[in-house]
Amino acid sequence: MKYNNVKEELKHNQKTWLVTGVAGFIGSNLAEALLKLNQKVISLDNFATGHRYNLDHIKNSVSPQEWENFTFVEGDITNYDTCKSITKDVDIVLHQAALGSVPRSIDNPVVSNNANVTGFLNMLTAAKDNDVKRFVYASSSSVYGDSQELPKVEERTGNVLSPYAVTKAVNELYMEVFYKCYEFESIGLRYFNVFGKRQDPNGAYAAVMPKWIGQILNGEDLYINGDGETSRDFTYIDNVVQANIMAGMTTNADAFAKAYNTAAGGRETLNNLYQAITKGLKNNLSGLPNHLHQYQLPYNSTEQHNRLLANLCYRLSCDSL
Repeated sequence: MKYNNVKEELKHNQKTWLVTGVAGFIGSNLAEALLKLNQKVISLDNFATGHRYNLDHIKNSVSPQEWENFTFVEGDITNYDTCKSITKDVDIVLHQAALGSVPRSIDNPVVSNNANVTGFLNMLTAAKDNDVKRFVYASSSSVYGDSQELPKVEERTGNVLSPYAVTKAVNELYMEVFYKCYEFESIGLRYFNVFGKRQDPNGAYAAVMPKWIGQILNGEDLYINGDGETSRDFTYIDNVVQANIMAGMTTNADAFAKAYNTAAGGRETLNNLYQAITKGLKNNLSGLPNHLHQYQLPYNSTEQHNRLLANLCYRLSCDSL
C-alpha cells in the first residue's frame, strides 16, 4: 500500500501509538505527523537529550482537537515498570529513545549501553507482554562499521567500531530472536544522517548539518573533514517519518524481524553540502561571514534502500527540501 493510501486509512481509523524519545528531534516530528493523521499518541521522554520546548512546538503545529489526542509521560526506559505501564493498550510502538552519538558512547560506554541495550530490551519485553501489535525502532548506519562496500546492503555489515554501534547491533539481534522465540513483530530502521526541523545544533555531539548552520549564523569557524570530497547520505526528516509509519502499518509478513536502510540513496560531498547551506542562507540573510577551515579525517558513507522499497513501499519524499 502506498504512503498516501496509508495516511488516508489512518485518518479514518484511529490507533494508539507510543512514541518514545518524543522530546527529541525525530520523536517530536513523528508525534506531530501522527496527531495530524487523527491518531492517539502516548509519549515518553526523560529529557536526557530531548527538550521540553519540542513539546510546545508539537502543540503549536497541530489543532486543539488533534492536541487532545496527545498524552505525555515523563519517565525513563531503563525502568522496566515504566515501560510495562506505558505500553498498556498501545497498538504500535515507535521506539526512538536512545543515547545517540558515537563520540558520546566512547566517552561513556556504560551509560550508552544502559539506555540503548537495557532500555531497548525493557521496551521490547514490555511491548511483547502487553500484546503490542508492532514494534518499530531506530537502528543506525553505524552497524556497518568497517565495511568498505558501497552501496551499503542490509545483509552485509562489517565489524562495529564503537560502543554505540555495538548497542544498535545488539538491538537487531534481540529483534530477530524475539521474532523467532515469540513471533513478536518488530522492524528496525537504520537511519543515515537525518536532518530537518527541531534538530539541535548545540552541544559536543551535534550532527553536522545543524552544527554548520549554527556556526555560519554565529560567524564561527567551520571545519570540513578531510578535503571535503568524502560523501554521506543525508536523509530528510519527512522520509524518516514515512518509513516509521509504513513500518508500523505494513501487513507484509516478510518485513518483520529485519532492519532497513532509511536514507535518500544518494551521495553528497561535504563541499557540496557546505555550498548548498551557505547559498540557501545567503539567499535569505545578508551579511553572513565566510569562515572555512579543513583538516584531514576521511569519511565515506552511502547506501541503498531496495529492501525498504520492496517490503514497506517506501518512496523518497523531497517536497520540503
